[in-house]
Amino acid sequence: MQLKKGADVFSSVGEKIGSLDRVVINPESKEVTHLVVEKGVLFTINKVIPIEYVNMQERDRIALEKTAEELEVLPSYDPDSYINLDKTDYPDEDQSLNAVYWYPPLHYPWWTTGGGSPIWYAKRRFVKAENVIPKDTVALEEGAKVISKDGEHIGNVEQVIVETAEHRATHIVVSAGFFLKGQKLVPTIWITDVDEDQVTLSVWSDLFDRLPEYESVS
Repeated sequence: MQLKKGADVFSSVGEKIGSLDRVVINPESKEVTHLVVEKGVLFTINKVIPIEYVNMQERDRIALEKTAEELEVLPSYDPDSYINLDKTDYPDEDQSLNAVYWYPPLHYPWWTTGGGSPIWYAKRRFVKAENVIPKDTVALEEGAKVISKDGEHIGNVEQVIVETAEHRATHIVVSAGFFLKGQKLVPTIWITDVDEDQVTLSVWSDLFDRLPEYESVS
C-alpha cells in the first residue's frame, strides 16, 4: 500500500472519514506508526490513527478496520506535540509524504495511556541516576554528553525530568553546546543508548534547531 498525501481514508463500513495529511514515524526504526487523518465530513478535528488499524488487504485505498464511532475516541492531532521532518532527519526514507516525530510534552503519561497514544516507544525505562537503580532500568546521569545519531556532540544533560508516580525519566534538558544556542527539551523516547558519561539519541543533529527553547517553570 502506498501512502499519499490527500488520499481518502475510509472506515470499516466504507464511510469516508477524512484524508491522509501526514504520517508519524518512529525515530529509531523509521517505520510509520500512525496516520494523521485530516478532518472531513465525519471528523471535526484531525485524528492520530495507529497503523495497526489499517486493513492491509486493501491495496488500492486506505481502509480502516474500525468504525467512525470507534475512531472518534482516538487522540486529536496537536501540532505542538510533533516535530516536522525533512531530508536531514531521515535521508534514506521515502519523503513523498509529510512526516513527523512525536514530541511529547512534559507531564504526559505516555507509557500508560491507551486510545491510540504512541505508547510503542516505551521499550526501555529510564530513571535519574541515584544510589539504588531499580531493576530493569537504565540510569541517566546529569552532565553526560548528548550525541546525535550522526555522531555530533549536541550538548550535555543538564537536568533529568522524572515523573513522580512512576519514577520514570520522561525528558532530559540539554544544555547549550556547539549546536544549541539555548536549552532544549528532549524526550527519553529519543534515547537509544546510555553509557556512564554519554547519551546517544536516535535523531539527527539538524533536528535540534527546530526544537522549541526550553524554559523552566521552577
